[in-house]
Amino acid sequence: MNYQETLNWLFSQLPMYQREGQAAYKANLDNTIQLDRYFGHPHKQFKTIHVAGTNGKGSVSHMLASILQEAGYKTGLYTSPHLKDFRERIKINGEMISERYVVEFVENHTGLFAQLKPSFFEMTVAMAFKYFADSQVDIAVIEVGLGGRLDSTNIITPLASVITNISFDHMALLGNTLEKIATEKAGIIKPGIPAIIGSRDAHSDFVFEKKAASCQAPLSFASDEWTTTLDEKGRYQLKNKSGWHFDQLESELKGLYQRKNIPAVLETIPALRKAGLSISDEQIRQGIAKVITNTGLYGRWQTLAQHPLTVCDTGHNIDGLTETTRQLKKCTYRQLHFVIGMVNDKDIDSVLQILPTDAIYYFCKAAIPRAMQEKQLAEKALAAGLKGNCYPSVAEAYAAARKAAAPEDMIYIGGSTFVVAEVI
Repeated sequence: MNYQETLNWLFSQLPMYQREGQAAYKANLDNTIQLDRYFGHPHKQFKTIHVAGTNGKGSVSHMLASILQEAGYKTGLYTSPHLKDFRERIKINGEMISERYVVEFVENHTGLFAQLKPSFFEMTVAMAFKYFADSQVDIAVIEVGLGGRLDSTNIITPLASVITNISFDHMALLGNTLEKIATEKAGIIKPGIPAIIGSRDAHSDFVFEKKAASCQAPLSFASDEWTTTLDEKGRYQLKNKSGWHFDQLESELKGLYQRKNIPAVLETIPALRKAGLSISDEQIRQGIAKVITNTGLYGRWQTLAQHPLTVCDTGHNIDGLTETTRQLKKCTYRQLHFVIGMVNDKDIDSVLQILPTDAIYYFCKAAIPRAMQEKQLAEKALAAGLKGNCYPSVAEAYAAARKAAAPEDMIYIGGSTFVVAEVI
């Protein structure tokens, strides 16, 4: 098989949550443990950092990886989902896994996959861990796929467990209260391993405190330890309670929501230093400043064009799109054109209630089975006071927005990771 044939086999043979939703989710680690045993426990051959959370875990993972690269470590990075190429999920020092490795991994173990019938995610985690071990990485930043407690990545014993925040998402699988969702995320906290929580939340703090206490794991909340301000040029001023500070810290990630993510990254560094890693303040500064350059992260308040200003962002739940709406209010434009598509297992009605009513909407459907039909989305949006036209594809919606927008207008593309993927 060539690379494309291999991907076609993977997508057709293995249940894939990103496409199919709940039916593809496996709420146990049985297959993961069997795969790990078969490959000789590769995750034990390198150090790891584990990152979970509802929003921000991708940004935090990439920033940590970028800092480690700046510090001279051969750094693996496992994230999901991908935007354009499957290989985005598995990187070393910002370079994607080779097509050849993907093909040979699948070809050499097709019999095993046919026997175990792992999910797409279970197989991908096994591939990532094997690739990192084969490549002899020093350390790998491992992003949780969904939840934490029963996520395939949760066989690792990391140097630090980072949980960015808790919000309503994937309720059918993780629970319909913040306490239940937090319990699943808290599943990555391990005995004696430092746990860093990004933001305090009265609805879920006690879950982390209880889990950390039961594990005798040191626990800190980044929002308690750091004060964060932004100057008029978009540079961060960050100060820790102990006096540790970063002035005029710049980031290639321009979303205002990074003000919550950067303190979580900084709060993780002392745990890594205590574990023996050598990371200077200047390497931290350079890692955050060059996160896109170093890791290839895209889709986080990413500017695609200037006239009209065109921005896309992968925020797709109530908290993520609340942050988006706040940032849109700070932008200057004559008219906002909003290209939007969503998947049908989100709390769509709540999301639509917070979106700007003075925008022109372009309702569309991403090319995945989970995507909500554009006409159904438009009907729900109309009930929330949002008006616009329907388009059968993301490309057609984006083209219509570009045709209608004047140079002094703004186009925003979002609502779903998969909508952004089709535009980038």
